[in-house]
Amino acid sequence: MKAILMTILMAVALPASANFKAAYIDMQAAIQGTKAGKDAKKKLEGDFNKKKEELKKKEESLKKKAEEFEKKRMVLSEKVRGEKQAELQKEMMAFQQELQKSQMSIQQKERDLTKPILEKLQKVIGQVAKEKGYSIVFEKAEQSVMWANADLDITKAVVEKFEKTK
Repeated sequence: MKAILMTILMAVALPASANFKAAYIDMQAAIQGTKAGKDAKKKLEGDFNKKKEELKKKEESLKKKAEEFEKKRMVLSEKVRGEKQAELQKEMMAFQQELQKSQMSIQQKERDLTKPILEKLQKVIGQVAKEKGYSIVFEKAEQSVMWANADLDITKAVVEKFEKTK
């Protein structure tokens, strides 16, 4: 739908303005192409791997407990079996909650780390667009720009200007 709307806007705008110029940028590539983006990615990966190892150990511990419970299940009284099973389920639910919290925490860290980069990139995109006379700059995303001439890609120019701007 977005792509159709953009195409219609372009079709209407082109005849109306002879000096209409458009460009596009791959924001993911731009973020990852900057030193700040690479540093943020490295920090995120470090935090993620640390938490992943921690969670992996907890998961292995839970699996061992579950296996031990299954081995002893038949010799336990019904009351003890029910208590052990409830305890195991409680631990599994706590693990699932911790896993979800961890995922949300990593996502929040990613947003926190990339927000200042995105803000600076947006300013730089505006500067590059004005310098090169672009009327509009599209973001190259999975479904927004289906095809465009590579000459219209300003990602590299934006990354270079980003690195020079303090």
